[in-house]
Amino acid sequence: MNTPHHQINIHHTPDARHNPSDRLPDDRLRDGRHNPDSRVDGRHNTGGHLMNVRHNPDGRIDDGHQVTGNHNAFYNKHHVKESLTTRVTKLICGIFLGILFTVGLATFILWLSLRPHRPRFYIQEFSISNLANPNGFSTARITFNVTARNPNLDIGIYYDTMNLTIYHQDQTIAESPILFPFYQSPRNAHLIYGTLSGPTLRIDRVRWGQLFDARKRGVVPFRIDVASSIRFKVSTWDSRHHKMHANCEIGVGSNGVILRSDEKKKCPVYFT
Repeated sequence: MNTPHHQINIHHTPDARHNPSDRLPDDRLRDGRHNPDSRVDGRHNTGGHLMNVRHNPDGRIDDGHQVTGNHNAFYNKHHVKESLTTRVTKLICGIFLGILFTVGLATFILWLSLRPHRPRFYIQEFSISNLANPNGFSTARITFNVTARNPNLDIGIYYDTMNLTIYHQDQTIAESPILFPFYQSPRNAHLIYGTLSGPTLRIDRVRWGQLFDARKRGVVPFRIDVASSIRFKVSTWDSRHHKMHANCEIGVGSNGVILRSDEKKKCPVYFT
């Protein structure tokens, strides 16, 4: 008795139809794409699935480690090149700053050694005659003695004409040129002295009365101004002109002589 025949439907996959031996053809798929060189461009994992890996032109399978190595090598090379450039830049900047600091320091030291100091003036003597006489203005005389010092070690001073002005309560009572142009060598002192009388005194009866009244109070205040235009001489170089003033306030006692406390008094010096 014939047994019934049952038809078994067998479904073939695309690979199974074309490759009955269950082996992948040479033109294997790589992620759904044909591999042009007909070589395996993938590996099966334990689950039978094809792993996505790279294929080198020489036929060896590359799983990505070599690419990472190449990337690291490129990064290290770039990093070394950048570090070298940074070091060279820092070195150049350091050398430049060092040179700049050295030049600045040398210039500062040179400036300190050649920096001109102002001349110094001291009141040595001052007196006015006939101060005890209420009518002595017609025969009054003012005697002065001033010392001018050049404190510079290697710098000389040229003075133009020097003028002396004497004030009492901001009123001019005497004015006259006292020295003509001269040169003062370094570390030198020059005596400036003289007597003012007659037309050089601007004292009338009213102003003499003011001086006489101040004498009764014990002290007659005066202000002395020594003015000149000066230039500093450094070796063969001369500076520009500076208008100099030496201003000193002193007091004269009832005897018409400068107070002992004001003798050898240093006068402030300023430029205008």
